[in-house]
Amino acid sequence: MYGRTELRRALNYLRHGDVLIVTRIDRLARSIGHLQDIVDELRKKGAKIKATEQPIDTSTSAGKCFLDMLGVFAEFENNLRREARKRPRTTAPLKPMRPRTKLTSAQRRERQALPGPRPRGNTRAGW
Repeated sequence: MYGRTELRRALNYLRHGDVLIVTRIDRLARSIGHLQDIVDELRKKGAKIKATEQPIDTSTSAGKCFLDMLGVFAEFENNLRREARKRPRTTAPLKPMRPRTKLTSAQRRERQALPGPRPRGNTRAGW
């Protein structure tokens, strides 16, 4: 089953009334299809699944629904991780900032000759 020999051995060992204990559902299966295969196999054997970090009881309809929802979210999370690994790790280089040009003495005189109040501080409004 998907190259997971220890999981296959554990599933083969289970009998009617046994409980397969896992920490989280996303650690049990790698896709929703894989999870459904495992759940179907356990159901045929009469075994159940218990996740220690998630409230799952596969003997009830609500537990089965919850298990399926967790499987969908686990697969979504795995797909996001896979996509993140495929993305390049470097970002586009930043464009260098345009250097500020200093006013020439003629521009400073022209600025001082303008009527009205002069702006204070460092402004880029053409003053």
